[in-house]
Amino acid sequence: MPTVRFRGETVECDRGDTLRDVLLAAGLTPHNGGADTLNCHGFGSCGTCAVRVDGAVSDPTRRERLRLRVPPHDPESGLRLACQTTVEGDVTVEKFPGFWGQHVGADEDDGSSDD
Repeated sequence: MPTVRFRGETVECDRGDTLRDVLLAAGLTPHNGGADTLNCHGFGSCGTCAVRVDGAVSDPTRRERLRLRVPPHDPESGLRLACQTTVEGDVTVEKFPGFWGQHVGADEDDGSSDD
């Protein structure tokens, strides 16, 4: 059974589960600040669940690739949309600051930054 490590927590899930759903079911969130409420609820259109993922996951979907090309995201950032990413094995997830989690390289924060 794969494990997802995020913000000091480890969660078990089934292979093929969507990363966003795994995190939410565990009481964790792939969103920062107001994006917890203001998001597309998993349709891959808002980009607020962008995270860095290290481990065995699905290839990016077409929808995901298109959304990550639109500012404030940068397709070269290496981010993935949690709502479009399925867990295929053990993974470690990192969320960056900013409403969309777009401030790659910045220290992880508590999600209070809204820019």
